[in-house]
Amino acid sequence: AAFSPKGSWEVLRALWLFALLDAGLLLDGGMLYPRESSSREVKELSGLWVFRADRSPSRKQGFDEAWYKQRLEETGPVIDMPVPASYNDITQDPAIRDFIGWVWYERELVVPTHWIRDDTIRVVLRVGSAHYNSIVWVNGVSVTQHEGGHLPFEAEVSDVIRKDPTGSCRITTAVNNTLTLETLPPGNIQYMNDRTRYPDGFFVQSIYFDFFNYAGIHRPVLLYTTPKAYVDDITVVTNFSDNTGLVSYIVSVKGAVTAALKVTLMDKQGHCVASSNGPFGVLKVQDVKLWWPYLTHENPGYLYSMEVRLSAADGRTTYEDVYTLPVGIRTVNVTSTQFLINNKPFYFHGVNKHEDSDIRGKGLDWPLIVKDFNLLKWLGANSFRTSHYPYAEEILQMCDRHGIVVIDESPAVGIKDIRSFGNASLSHHLIVMEELVRRDKNHASVVMWSVANEPASEMPPADYYFKTVIKHTKDLDPTRPVTFISSSNFARDKGVPYVDVICINNYFSWYHDPGHLEVILIQLNTEYENWHGKYKKPIIQSEYGADAVPGVHVDPPVMFTEEYQKIVLQNYHKVFDQKRAQYLIGELIWNFADFMTTQGVTRVVGNKKGIFTRQRQPKAAAFVLKERYWRLANETGRLPLWTKYPCSL
Repeated sequence: AAFSPKGSWEVLRALWLFALLDAGLLLDGGMLYPRESSSREVKELSGLWVFRADRSPSRKQGFDEAWYKQRLEETGPVIDMPVPASYNDITQDPAIRDFIGWVWYERELVVPTHWIRDDTIRVVLRVGSAHYNSIVWVNGVSVTQHEGGHLPFEAEVSDVIRKDPTGSCRITTAVNNTLTLETLPPGNIQYMNDRTRYPDGFFVQSIYFDFFNYAGIHRPVLLYTTPKAYVDDITVVTNFSDNTGLVSYIVSVKGAVTAALKVTLMDKQGHCVASSNGPFGVLKVQDVKLWWPYLTHENPGYLYSMEVRLSAADGRTTYEDVYTLPVGIRTVNVTSTQFLINNKPFYFHGVNKHEDSDIRGKGLDWPLIVKDFNLLKWLGANSFRTSHYPYAEEILQMCDRHGIVVIDESPAVGIKDIRSFGNASLSHHLIVMEELVRRDKNHASVVMWSVANEPASEMPPADYYFKTVIKHTKDLDPTRPVTFISSSNFARDKGVPYVDVICINNYFSWYHDPGHLEVILIQLNTEYENWHGKYKKPIIQSEYGADAVPGVHVDPPVMFTEEYQKIVLQNYHKVFDQKRAQYLIGELIWNFADFMTTQGVTRVVGNKKGIFTRQRQPKAAAFVLKERYWRLANETGRLPLWTKYPCSL
């Protein structure tokens, strides 16, 4: 397969495809995660920011009055707001919880003196994620803007901050969570003009997805430095032959016409195992330690460190830059019936998740991340899907280290309106996929790209739309398979023929034939046979489940009880056990934990399909899955004794 090179020449060819594509892409520059080194510093700006929502009817008062030109508190009343966090659940004001439109953040800081005085240093401002549209000013000067709520963006701000010799730096960010038919995810604004029923200016943000439209600055804001000549991007592709690992790389440099590069690969003990010079090459690792998923090997998630050292001169100054990239050596391949990691069959037994929790909403929260990884390992889960948007880079780094396999999904959820298949939407979708691949291409844990979740792909424009998006994604990264999350539209799904793996969401005895548990075995078996019989591709059950309100028990079981959720899972598992010996390569429960949704008559304070509560306490279904997942892991017989029982990090 194109995404599983068989030798060093094929690996280099894949890298050259990356390089050639870079020349024709819309994005300029790399997106390496900011890491401190002997040549780089990072200043994190998490904490309390000043906040103000633009409550004017037009939501444009902040622009009309140029709030960015002065301190935000001088424009009107402001409040404290933590960053990173969603702003919705922080206050007691219901208008803030459901606010749609522009909100303004501000943070003042003092920049280190040597950053100001040394003009051989680049200073870069990076926002990990802000939902959805963002505009950023530094000291009243516009430095960048970005469309999209789940991926990072940055801008060099060296010249701006050096205009003030005191080193004072005021960062102002305007963020707008309005969703339109051309955003990802899409939405629509509906104005209610009947004054006998609605007040003046009343409008509703309609969305086509089942999670709350949390907004704000969701991931860390950083200032970081590099030398003027610096390592801009690194792309690695890995392979192995017998006991020799192959790490092919391409390094992109900016700020210098010519530069000397030294690339060193080190093991966990810091010992050099391979080295090379130049912007591209192949590192050969003897007695290689492969990156293995959790519960498939006694040493899962093994990472080497690739240190890139740059040296360049411009006649006046010599520049040195050092960047270190974690590298896991592994391969991915797909056949008509199997998913292979390191040429061994891999079966996904995992979860779907959300970045969602009490108070902070979608804001990055380290205690929650570590708790979730402990629960994943306790459960015996080896994988998850980033439903329904790219997750924080820090989460993927944890997956790399702990061997948790990831299906990396774009925010293309809820594409239900035919107008969302237009040229403007398609162009934006292609850019989002470029941003996603650029950010996550070097993560060993990421084994597959998911381009969309349950779109209305039966519509006539969908065929060209998804054919284009899937082809573009495969061109961006020829080393990983691409999937497309389908609902039960077997005869109509026009995006499926172009994918490598079929992922199916269905909820028999819940949304279909509610209450009738006896239909699951028949309907699920029929669906699998239809899909595989037509497309001859491996299948993942990417969603299944049922709502369960914690602590509600009824026997015989009825919907919304913990007993009903358990039996739904157990009936699905009977079919899984039949089909995984044939072409079923994975099962991902919906959902890991309960999560918030918009208010509606079908949701009682959120979606209750979690096997854990929103506070991460187990329901009865969690123990059903734990027993199953550990049994699936132990069936291989390759696990050492200590992994036969759940453990913590």
